[in-house]
Amino acid sequence: MPHHTAIVGNGRLGSALAAALRSAGHDVWGPLGRGADGFGADLVLLCVPDAEIAAAAACIVPGAIVGHCSGATPLDVLGDRERVGLHPLMTVIGPATSLRGAGCAIAGSTPQALARIHSIATDLGMHPFAMADADRPAYHAAASIASNFLITIEDFAGQLAAAASVPREALVPLVRASVDNWAAVGAQAALTGPIARGDAATVARQRHAVAAHAPQLADLFDALATATAELAATAPRKAAA
Repeated sequence: MPHHTAIVGNGRLGSALAAALRSAGHDVWGPLGRGADGFGADLVLLCVPDAEIAAAAACIVPGAIVGHCSGATPLDVLGDRERVGLHPLMTVIGPATSLRGAGCAIAGSTPQALARIHSIATDLGMHPFAMADADRPAYHAAASIASNFLITIEDFAGQLAAAASVPREALVPLVRASVDNWAAVGAQAALTGPIARGDAATVARQRHAVAAHAPQLADLFDALATATAELAATAPRKAAA
């Protein structure tokens, strides 16, 4: 029997997921507007804000598997029915966003439901991993730190660069190399800079510049400097040349 998947929620994720599924050869309906009942589909994926998941699930006709695409919300919000979770570990800024190569947190209330959502994730070129409801807060916090907080820090860097008449684009190769190094060798081995070298005088000059050009971010600089010093203290000592 052919599968029919309905996407409810026509925001960025709903549009990107519908486009990706169609490109992978799936029979997809939508993205449909909020309040859609998913009639005729055997799987309905809700791409709506977390606070609206329960109400959207209550609209879906009986018989269909219902899933959400939230990383933080447990499956029980979907009600007493066959349920799945599909959360692409990818920042989505528009319908053309590619999900291929991304990690993907999946869950299912039955083995059959889990197998279905695992198949969808792999068809889209993602790398699925099982996510227990109890682990969702830590998982979602990790995702927010890796993505959202990184952007906040880069905005901080951009403000200081602008104060020194340095274009934001000049920082981009450094950011990419730092992330690539972290991915390749881990945080301790990838860490460089004055804190890692124990150069307190340079760090003090940096702190003075922050106070002069972005005083509202001085506390953030101090917190990051402290955390970086603690990370540096855990790094293995390099042998002297």
